[in-house]
Amino acid sequence: MPSTQIQWFPGHMAKTRRLMKESLPSVDILINVLDSRIPISSKNPEIESIAGNKPILTLLSKSSLADPSAIAKWKNHFKQNNINCLFIDSITGTGINEIMPAVREILKDKISRYEEKGMTGRNIKAMIVGIPNSGKSSLINKLAGSKKVKVEDRPGVTLTKQWVPTSIGLDLMDMPGVLWPKFDDDAIGENLALTGAIRDAILDIETLAVVLCARLRKLYPELLMARYKLTEKELDEDMQDYEVFEAVGHKRGFLISGGEINYERTATMLLDEFRGAKIGKITLELPPEQ
Repeated sequence: MPSTQIQWFPGHMAKTRRLMKESLPSVDILINVLDSRIPISSKNPEIESIAGNKPILTLLSKSSLADPSAIAKWKNHFKQNNINCLFIDSITGTGINEIMPAVREILKDKISRYEEKGMTGRNIKAMIVGIPNSGKSSLINKLAGSKKVKVEDRPGVTLTKQWVPTSIGLDLMDMPGVLWPKFDDDAIGENLALTGAIRDAILDIETLAVVLCARLRKLYPELLMARYKLTEKELDEDMQDYEVFEAVGHKRGFLISGGEINYERTATMLLDEFRGAKIGKITLELPPEQ
């Protein structure tokens, strides 16, 4: 039976924070890439203080993996709070063509001042930041029109800052993806781990998979039942979360000698299918007012 406690080892941010602050004078705007499935947990709480008076455009990536009804609620939340944001997806191309118009709208006064001085055609410079595995590198490659930065479906691939030109009049300063030193809420750490922002190698993935079962039975029971052919009885409130996890392993036939469940194989499958939206389009967080 999997344990119920996850140990976190978030990456330290001091070096990247210094790098960002030192580099801010070189850019016009900061682009903050969040994960559409976890808009709260994927937002670095220090971004606003680091940005100072630089404007911020928030991009919520991987939108094709998120619940459309939740996206609608988040759009309304951001609009009501006057937060500049777009939901995008670098694989499907959703929202990509809206990025440059949004940047120009935010910077329209600054662009007008440049034009008054005869400085037309100047590329806009943006610092692009985001937690590990947020979709930042995929977005940069999409905007650049070629594979300028290394992309892998695991955190911690971008290790230092680099300038990447694009064909849309935007020069991007790519920053390493980092996590902050301390999570105020265990749920934030869980959400980051579930979506792959924390490396699986340093976690107990069986415990993480039980956490996933707990979230899904609460938020998306129909999707969980449909994907793994579970009955209502197997999701009954009397069932423990680890028992739901075990039921999934049984249904998939992930057994070892003696009829015991192969916990590691079941956990790996569950996490992979969640991250690949094979269970369905899922959002783990709604706006605070919801």
